[in-house]
Amino acid sequence: MCATSVAERQVRFAVAILVAVLVATACSQRGPEAYDDVLPSPAQDEDGADTDEDTEDADEPESEDGLDLDERDDTYLFDQSKLHTFDIELSEADLAILDADPVAEEYVPGTLRFENETIAVGVRYKGSIGAFVGCVDGPELFDPSGAKTCTKLSLKVKINWDDPDTEFLGVRKLQFHSMNLDPSLFHERLGYWLMGEMGVAAPRSTHARVLVNGEFVGVFALTENLDGRFTRAHFDDGSGNFYKEVWPFTPNGGLTDEDMFIAGLRTNENDPNTNALIIRRFAADLLGTDNPAGTIENWMDIESTMNHLAVDRTIRHDDGPFHFYCSSTRVDGCSNHNFFFYENPSSSQITMVPWDLDNAFSNVVKDANPVTPVPDGFGEIQNDCKPFSYGSFALQQRSAACDPLFAAWATMDDEFAAAVDRLHDGPLRAEIIDPLLDQWEEQIKDAVAEAATMHSDAIDLDDWAEAVEKLRWELEHARNNPAA
Repeated sequence: MCATSVAERQVRFAVAILVAVLVATACSQRGPEAYDDVLPSPAQDEDGADTDEDTEDADEPESEDGLDLDERDDTYLFDQSKLHTFDIELSEADLAILDADPVAEEYVPGTLRFENETIAVGVRYKGSIGAFVGCVDGPELFDPSGAKTCTKLSLKVKINWDDPDTEFLGVRKLQFHSMNLDPSLFHERLGYWLMGEMGVAAPRSTHARVLVNGEFVGVFALTENLDGRFTRAHFDDGSGNFYKEVWPFTPNGGLTDEDMFIAGLRTNENDPNTNALIIRRFAADLLGTDNPAGTIENWMDIESTMNHLAVDRTIRHDDGPFHFYCSSTRVDGCSNHNFFFYENPSSSQITMVPWDLDNAFSNVVKDANPVTPVPDGFGEIQNDCKPFSYGSFALQQRSAACDPLFAAWATMDDEFAAAVDRLHDGPLRAEIIDPLLDQWEEQIKDAVAEAATMHSDAIDLDDWAEAVEKLRWELEHARNNPAA
């Protein structure tokens, strides 16, 4: 990364989000074909034809505690008590290809060493367009390009590089998030942990040490990939459609076209018979009802949905579904992002899944970030549902409760309040979170210090400790000021 101080990191973050917003709103207005330049192709980023068959290896590698890796599953990868080390090896030529154009997000062949095992993998840099701002040397702010300039960039490692059915510890892809814009290094891990403790279907996240060709690059967030394996693990029928960042309603309150859902598929994308019938039927029912709460109860699990919303508002995931960014003063220029939807083909139940929590917590005490703050309380509406400017950048946004789904959720204020109470009586309590943060801080402290001594653009140990203390302060503020 190019900035070293906390303040400089936050400024770069604001610019990055602004770029990402402009791209997202442009895509929503142009139609599904616009995603071709922004979203990874299925061949790059998805499982393809998943099977549940296990692959057998001739060797029986042992883990660091002496147990066979072949006998383990993904719970070992995401074990919160461990700081795993992953060593990615690439030829000089292939590393040069990646570093010359990270934005291309093209895989190159490599190997991954984990404990006593070495496997062939594909490797690429990853991230939205905003993630590359300040980390490549191209001249255009709104069109990042050029060579890598930051030590850390997020990485995706494709386990099923040679064979689509190959798995390692139960997964087919590993995601290492750079956390360049989170000086505490805890936003993702803590946010997803809170979601999971509240029974929300959410990815797991922990920290990892990452080496490239034997050189320590830094501390990354190892965050679970959202794919067919995730849906099979979290839902009684995990064979359904999983959509990335496709909201059921248009900005003007109509049904989102099926083509948009198909373009956003992260499962079943290679099935020519796939359709978005279930989620569009849900949306149509919600538009046609005079009992929105009853319709929600028919289509969604109320407790887990309200738990999701309660955590979201408590940690101020203001760069998530609650924030409808607007590219102009026109309603049709507004859209939200950083979420998935899953439709269960057996029960027809719809579930929203959280994503990209690295910017959460920033606005808990005050609207500190110039781009992301959402001023509305749960169900509140401003400016008669027309876009309005807010934040120090005076960017346009629209109240979430103007959307049919958010409006329906807003009629369930008692259920939302009960979910907030469950959070405050449960995992948000200081006696639970404080020792957890103590453990995590101790777990990665030496690695953070190691990175700071090796790389001039790594966060200084004192700055990191200050950011962690700020996070603790934000959590205490959240406990004293429940979301409403």
